Amino acid sequence: MVNSTEDIKKFINDKSFKKIFVLCGKKSFVTSGADKLLKEIIINKQIKVFYKKLDIPNLEELIEIINEIKNFKPDLILAVGGGAVIDYAKIANVVDVRENLKDLIINYSYPFKKKYSKLAVIPTTAGSGAEVTSNAVIYVDGIKHSFESELLIPDNFFLIPEFLISAPNKIKASAGFDAIAQALESLVSKKSNEQSVEYASKSLRVSVNSFISFVNDPNMKNAAEMSIAANLAGKAISISKTTAPHAASYPFTSLFNISHGHAVGLFFESFFKFNFDNLDKSETSFDLKERFNLIFNLLDVKDINSFNSKISLIKKHAKLEDNLETLNINISRNSERIIKGINLLRLGNNPVKIDENDIVNIISQQKISTY
Repeated sequence: MVNSTEDIKKFINDKSFKKIFVLCGKKSFVTSGADKLLKEIIINKQIKVFYKKLDIPNLEELIEIINEIKNFKPDLILAVGGGAVIDYAKIANVVDVRENLKDLIINYSYPFKKKYSKLAVIPTTAGSGAEVTSNAVIYVDGIKHSFESELLIPDNFFLIPEFLISAPNKIKASAGFDAIAQALESLVSKKSNEQSVEYASKSLRVSVNSFISFVNDPNMKNAAEMSIAANLAGKAISISKTTAPHAASYPFTSLFNISHGHAVGLFFESFFKFNFDNLDKSETSFDLKERFNLIFNLLDVKDINSFNSKISLIKKHAKLEDNLETLNINISRNSERIIKGINLLRLGNNPVKIDENDIVNIISQQKISTY
């Protein structure tokens, strides 16, 4: 399921691509080895490289990217990077700059029509699974918004394990936990179905056993395993979407600069315990208790307490801090801004109805590290 650098070379040079727009993160593009590889294999093509400047994808930089693409007129957009780079490319390939673009994004009403160009992606992190999902994220005025359309799915993707190894441990940890979280959330999402359950289950069987070794002692084997696990988790959430942990994570990224996967993990155990403690209030079409039993089996635990202990241990070994004082996060002082930044679309997928008061109670109770 993973690819080789020869696959990329064959794809780029066998197709009739004449102009290639490369969108990437400058540091990861170089350290991953992607820069060196593309210089070697892209022959007799016009190339324009755009280096993403911001950690969090926002509207202003998106507009800059769209204008660069339209001016260059590529027949291939090649996104090389993590989830933010790939999301930028996915959106820029289907969105035009227009006067009311901001309003269309905020109101989730952009009229998708067609792709501008072929889009191929090469992830340099194992986490979001953005290479296979039908959604992409953009921040407007510090608040996260999602685009959702089948047109956002890239035309081609290449999973190159060697490109993942050089990423800093904290990036591998945050991205990898995102993959685990996506698979777990997919399993309890109201929109899950037989196919998404299969993808998520396969993902967890790999990621739970490979994640920590990949973060702390990466090699080609565990990098390939995490790449596959993230891809499968991406396929799962493309069907089911994510739930409360993701919905509540976004303001912690925009307000406190906590990386995405890390932010998802801050209150992960508390949200899952909330769902388990309210099984009698399940709004799912499936038996939520049976679905939790599947999760316990996949993680080799016996109940919700041992599940939470295992998640906390995973975060500890990955050095994903969840002590709010250590992270300098004051919930009471920022509660209004946090609530404003919660993604209601994702919240609606939670298997048990959860409102703003529930979220405030959950996050306010977390004073110290859970591990």
